[in-house]
Amino acid sequence: MHTQRMAVSVSVLALLTLAACGTESGSGSGSGSGDGSDTVQSDVPVTGVAWSVDSLTVGGKKTEAPAGSRLEIDPKGRAKAGFGCNHISADARVEGDRITFGKPVSTQMACDETTEKAEKAALAAMDGEVTAKLSGEKLTLTTEGGDTIALSEEKPAGLVGTRWAVNTLLSGETATSVPADLPKERVPHLTFGEDGTVHGNSGCNSFHGKAAVEGSTIDFGPPAGTRKMCPEAEMEVERAVLAALDGPATYTIKGSTLTVTSKDGKGIGATAAPAKSEGTQEHG
Repeated sequence: MHTQRMAVSVSVLALLTLAACGTESGSGSGSGSGDGSDTVQSDVPVTGVAWSVDSLTVGGKKTEAPAGSRLEIDPKGRAKAGFGCNHISADARVEGDRITFGKPVSTQMACDETTEKAEKAALAAMDGEVTAKLSGEKLTLTTEGGDTIALSEEKPAGLVGTRWAVNTLLSGETATSVPADLPKERVPHLTFGEDGTVHGNSGCNSFHGKAAVEGSTIDFGPPAGTRKMCPEAEMEVERAVLAALDGPATYTIKGSTLTVTSKDGKGIGATAAPAKSEGTQEHG
C-alpha cells in the first residue's frame, strides 16, 4: 500500500485556493466575532457545498480536469481538495469575493500524466489573489491575469443503491489512498440495499452482511464472504476496509463522496459510481 506522507506541495496550491472559495462563517449569516481568527467569512454563499472541478484555462489553453476532481471547505476555514490522486489541505480565508490561502500540505504520490497536467495548469492559474463568481450551480475562479478554473456543484448521492468505490483508507487523522495499481476486479467497493444489507468487495474477497442505517449511523453486522488469499498489498487494503465496516459507524455524504468512520477512528472514503444491475454477481 502506498502510505502517504504529509508534506508541503507547491503543485497543489491551486486546489487549496479552489477550496477556499466555498468558505463563510460557521455561525451562519448573522454577525460574527469580528476578528476572523477562528472562522472564515465570505460574501459568496458556497460554504458546505461539494464542488467538482470541470476545467482549467491557463494562457488561453483549456485543460479538462480529471474525473474525481473535487473540493470543499469546513466552517472553520480548513480547505480540503484533491484532483483524484493526493489529499490536500490548508487554512483558507475569504474576504468578499477575494480568496487568500495559507501554506498547503499534501500527501506525496506519483500521479498519472492526465492528473499531473491538470495540476500544472491549476498551479499556473492560481497565481496570487483569486476572484470567485457564483452563477447558479456554477462557480468560476479567476486570477488577475485572466486564467480561470470552472467548477460545478455536486448533488448528494443517495447512500442506498449507489455503488461506492473506495479510494481512501482512514485511521484517525491519517488518510491513505487505495493503491492505484490494484487489479480492476480488486478495487474495493460496496453497495447498500433497501433491505438493510451491504455487499461488495473488500480488496480481495467479496462480502455481504447486515447494515442497519438510522440517521447518520450505520450498524454493520459480521460480514460473510469468500476466503481467498491475495498479494499482501490487497490483503492490507482488505483488512483496513473491513475494520471500518465493523459494528457501529457514522457516515456523511458530500456530493458524490461518502465517508464512513467507526468508533475507533478507522474509516473509508468512497466515490459514487453507477450501481451494478441486480442480476450481476459479485466476484472476489
